[in-house]
Amino acid sequence: MTRPETSARALILLGALVSFVLSVSLWFGGNEQQAIFVGLWVPSILSLGALVAPRGER
Repeated sequence: MTRPETSARALILLGALVSFVLSVSLWFGGNEQQAIFVGLWVPSILSLGALVAPRGER
């Protein structure tokens, strides 16, 4: 695995993690609708990552 692939995967996972943490903090802050909206970003970000940076040879 080359260095750009590793950093791209790390960036995608970081984006999903930030989205998850933001969603949880919005939920417990009383903004349930916004939390649900932001929480839906997590699978979208991970799906985009799977599309853009596939793992290995198929």
